[in-house]
Amino acid sequence: MSMSEGNHRAQTVEAYRLWWQHDAHWYQGVAKRFGQEAANEINAEAIRKVAVQIGQRVARQWGVLPDSGDPGKDLAELRRRYDECGDRMFPRELRNASTEVEGDDLIVRTLTRNFAITMLRMAGSLDGYQCPCTDIHAGWAEGLGVTLTENRAESCLRDGDKACRLLMRVATPLSTETED
Repeated sequence: MSMSEGNHRAQTVEAYRLWWQHDAHWYQGVAKRFGQEAANEINAEAIRKVAVQIGQRVARQWGVLPDSGDPGKDLAELRRRYDECGDRMFPRELRNASTEVEGDDLIVRTLTRNFAITMLRMAGSLDGYQCPCTDIHAGWAEGLGVTLTENRAESCLRDGDKACRLLMRVATPLSTETED
């Protein structure tokens, strides 16, 4: 990598950090003026809309999800698409995440570093903050054309856990298209 490419990447990461800092201060301002519940609700609504758009873009790029009859193979493809959504929404430099398939219908996303939590903590906005992770995953699923039958956090960095462990149980088969 050339020096200018390195500088460009560093500037890009800094821009992300500044936007996340802006977001944390914006959240704090809404909470102060309108209450914590309103700030959490507006934050979740806004981030879900972005997540739907990202899911739709990934779906357009990668096409219809397969319905091969092999749930493991189909879920592995969906897992790859969830990873792509995560990479588009949150730069790798600002988080540490992995996604795994467990069983025939469960995708587990684990985050050991979440830049949003770090920025909120630095801005003094973490008290009362509700993570919108399930809203993000619901948005990705909607954008990808997938139905979730379960979408919950089993653990959360925000609560002091060592990792966020997010469970997304997927309706199978993945494809909701019907043949004529």
